[in-house]
Amino acid sequence: MGHDLRASVSDILGGLRLIDPARFDAATRLQFERVRVAAESLAALLEEGLSLMLGEVHAAGQPDAPLSLDRLLQDVEFRWSGRAREKNLGFALDRGPGLPETVALDRIAIERILSNLLTNAIRYSDTGTVRLAVTLEPGAILRLRVEDDGPGFPPELLEAGAPPATGAAPQPARDAAGSGLGLHITREMAGRLAARLELANRPQGGARATLEVPPEAWRPGPDKAAPPAQPPLPDLTGLRVLVAEDSATNQALIQSLLRRLGGTPVPAADGVEAIARLGEGPFGLALVDIEMPRLSGLEVIRWLRAQPGALARLPVLAVTAYMLRANREVIFAAGADGILPKPILGIDSFGQAIAAALARVRGEPAIYAPAPDGLSIDSSRFERLLDLAGPGAADDLIGRLVSDLSVIERGLVRGLGAPDPAEVRAQTHVLIALAGAVGAGELQRLAEALNGAAHRGGEEAMAVLGADTLGQLDHLIHFITGERDRRRGGVR
Repeated sequence: MGHDLRASVSDILGGLRLIDPARFDAATRLQFERVRVAAESLAALLEEGLSLMLGEVHAAGQPDAPLSLDRLLQDVEFRWSGRAREKNLGFALDRGPGLPETVALDRIAIERILSNLLTNAIRYSDTGTVRLAVTLEPGAILRLRVEDDGPGFPPELLEAGAPPATGAAPQPARDAAGSGLGLHITREMAGRLAARLELANRPQGGARATLEVPPEAWRPGPDKAAPPAQPPLPDLTGLRVLVAEDSATNQALIQSLLRRLGGTPVPAADGVEAIARLGEGPFGLALVDIEMPRLSGLEVIRWLRAQPGALARLPVLAVTAYMLRANREVIFAAGADGILPKPILGIDSFGQAIAAALARVRGEPAIYAPAPDGLSIDSSRFERLLDLAGPGAADDLIGRLVSDLSVIERGLVRGLGAPDPAEVRAQTHVLIALAGAVGAGELQRLAEALNGAAHRGGEEAMAVLGADTLGQLDHLIHFITGERDRRRGGVR
């Protein structure tokens, strides 16, 4: 999960952060918050898709690669405890004894199920605690149960086990994962896992949704590849960490993750307070949100780098939703040692980003660095293309390539952010040809797969493939721009 947040979602979340909710009345602020939370939930679903192999999200008959159940549950707890906290609800994750270390489940499907069930448990609860219990039952049945203290399911859903018929009177109490599309998706995903979904009301009040996965569906078999080795999380014991972040929710979540890694977080609500905190004592790391009131994160980083002594060398990790190439260049130019994309979706990517920044400052190999996403290109094919153009036209060809690829990049950002499959199809159609012409085989393959997903209207597959396509496209533009600068400098 080492790739940048897909640029489209970054633009959505970044744009929301530029809006000042204080200008609105209470009702509008509530709606604005709902939009923001929904955008973060969407980003979470898309980001989790990066753990799957590129190509189809789920091909029939294709075995699922085993995944770490503990890491999956850590990410679920992190994300949904924050959502519950926003409604002043408790969130409890109960792990039963004897749980398997790995499960061979379709991660997209299990995430979609939990997303629907937990979203509605939080939505329809005004007080109490939302609980997720994961247990291994007799017969090696893996059970995931979501309970809440809300009004419970309406009788017709419990009796029929399906959405109410079209035209039925609206139920004011609540629905089940949306009662319409949400429940349909939840049941479809359960079927994809060969699992059984049961809805019930608790005797003491509240709703209960139970997913039971039989052993033949979750146990990794001999035909299923071993999960990729997970690097150990960094140990931040004894490290004081500045957390400069103006969102109270993000502050709480980041501090929680830092404590789980052994660190001691020191909060700051804006850029001015961050500078004041930095003068209070030694720090081992600073996490600085780029968009903050009074003084931006960029200004804080520049101030740090202008200080004398050890303070100027403090490792800094920029926290931002802006992940397009130009934004990254500005952040690194200010003096950041690394970038942590927002929203932060799990402890793995969080720990890897921190460890990579610390390693960079110490001059050590980035053991915890995210998976490499460098450009895959056949340089000999690119050189042949320039040779065919001739010495006088090579520079013009490079300029046209950079211009065309930049247009495609902007179009993909728009298309993936909407989402607009027609826009994605149009941009990838051109990208396939250009990537093939310059020898960027991996980018060409990604563009072909993304084009196919756009033709089928698969938003999840588009999101999964879109992130990697934009990453490879970004590297290709850098590569070609570098070749242009090298030629202009007279190197060749």
